Amino acid sequence: MKTLLKNGTLIDYKTNTYEKKDILIEDDKIKKIGNDISEQVEKTIDCTNFNIIPGMIDMHCHLREPGFEHKETIETGSKSAVCGGFTTICPMPNTKPTPDSAIVLEKIIKEAKRVNLCNILPYASVSKGEKGEELVNFKELKEAGAIAFSDDGMPVVNSKMMREAIIEADKLGTFVASHCEEKSVAAGAINAGKVAEQLRVNGVLPEAEEIMAAREIVISETNNVRAHICHISTKTTKNMVRDAKKRGVKISCETCPHYFTFTVEEVLKSGVNAKMNPPLREEKDRLAIIEGLKEGTIDAIITDHAPHAEDEKNKGLASAPNGIIGFETALSAEIMNLIDAGYLTYLDLVRLTSYNPAKLLNIDRGSIEEGKVADITIFDPNEIYIYTKEMIVSKAKNSPFIGKELKGKVQYTIVGGRIVYQKRI
Repeated sequence: MKTLLKNGTLIDYKTNTYEKKDILIEDDKIKKIGNDISEQVEKTIDCTNFNIIPGMIDMHCHLREPGFEHKETIETGSKSAVCGGFTTICPMPNTKPTPDSAIVLEKIIKEAKRVNLCNILPYASVSKGEKGEELVNFKELKEAGAIAFSDDGMPVVNSKMMREAIIEADKLGTFVASHCEEKSVAAGAINAGKVAEQLRVNGVLPEAEEIMAAREIVISETNNVRAHICHISTKTTKNMVRDAKKRGVKISCETCPHYFTFTVEEVLKSGVNAKMNPPLREEKDRLAIIEGLKEGTIDAIITDHAPHAEDEKNKGLASAPNGIIGFETALSAEIMNLIDAGYLTYLDLVRLTSYNPAKLLNIDRGSIEEGKVADITIFDPNEIYIYTKEMIVSKAKNSPFIGKELKGKVQYTIVGGRIVYQKRI
């Protein structure tokens, strides 16, 4: 099967390419990149006015299966992911049962292969049942297909255990992704401050994230091992990671579109659909996260796609579960709040959404080059639309973007040379 992408703007960070090119795909590989390619093919896609980037990689999301299929499944989550332009996604292990054994992990991988829409590289948990009491068998799980390890959703409270986990994962050439939350100062619904007081709910102190982030930096630096901090949201965390990197510490981190798009004020507009963990912060934090993306402190943008059933989310701000869906709005949020706002270039965006995630995960993706696997995202950077509940592909509808005008729309998602998503006309 041959597919020809014509007249699109190819944007690739690795090769520093930002120009109009044709791309010839044969079977699962990129065969040729050039100008005015003319060859007999089965399918030609006119990419005039479209941008072509390496397939986006989400190294932190939630698919809920097994155990919580009423929220999302591997199949519905995959459909939502490719609709948003993601070709590789890494689901977190807070499922039931937890992928703390090869048997559970292999079932997830088997279902992902059956669905066969995007590359699914699951995390295994750090501790058995994510209880923080006993470490998993890292070697066994890595050999069974775990891309990395995390107890995301639950912090590993025991510092001795976390130290052992980070060191063991590093030995295996992978990493632990740390959900940084010091529970003793984390009790609350939204960020501590005026909005929490106005709504009369307990506030989450920013130190809840920062204390744990400091611990992971210390473990990484003292033992000269790699560690990764999940979904950073505060100025202080960003500054700590920046300073650690300047000292040569092997620390990496990620953030989400909602942390550079919204502040805690969004809770007044979107209610429970703006409740997540870590919570939305203040404007100083939002600007610091953007600064971290620009300066290279923050390595990757992830969605933390966290679907919940509507009846669960409608329990009220204090009781509703944390999390929002994010696959389908990530690109628009990035275009509007980073590119159009003048903070980042499209080459920066590819660095944060494709190139760096591939490097962190140690997978041969993240660039568009001849001979590479054809994982490609094609989007119209100028298409404007209103994001409605009816257009959501995910099984869940918990999004603060509902009803808002967005810019930038995925037109095609190609995985291994296959068109797995095409925008409906």
